[in-house]
Amino acid sequence: MDIDVRGPRFGAAVTTVVLAVVLITGSAWLLAWQTLAFALGSAGGVARSPYGWLFRVAVRPRLGPPTEFEPPQPPRFAQAVGLLFASLGLIGYTLGPGWLGLAATGAALAAAFLNAAFGYCLGCEMYLLVRRADVRAE
Repeated sequence: MDIDVRGPRFGAAVTTVVLAVVLITGSAWLLAWQTLAFALGSAGGVARSPYGWLFRVAVRPRLGPPTEFEPPQPPRFAQAVGLLFASLGLIGYTLGPGWLGLAATGAALAAAFLNAAFGYCLGCEMYLLVRRADVRAE
C-alpha cells in the first residue's frame, strides 16, 4: 500500500532539527534517540516510526487529503541508510573518534535537510539505483 508523501517529508524535517541540535550540543543521548527512530522506521516502515506516528496523529488530520503517494520501500530503505549513519555518529560521539560522530551526523543531517527542504530523498534514490543494478544483474 502506498504512503502519503508528506509523511516522510515531515519526518525528514523533524530529523533535520534533531540532528542539527545534536551537532550544536554534541548530545549522544539525542543522537541515540534519532538512531532508535531510524531503527523503527527501517524495521517497520516510516508509518511505524515515531515521526510517522506524530504525522498521522497530529499533522495529517489538519491537512487536506493526500494527492500524492509513493511506495513505502524507498523511504524505508532511506531510514536504514539513516540508521547506518546515525549508528556511526553514535559510535563516534561515545567511543571516538569525535570526527566520526561529527562527520556521520553531518552527512545524515545533509540528507534529511535535502528531503525536508526540497523533497529530494537521497536514500530513496540509492534504493532505486540498487534496484536497477539488481535487475541488470539477473
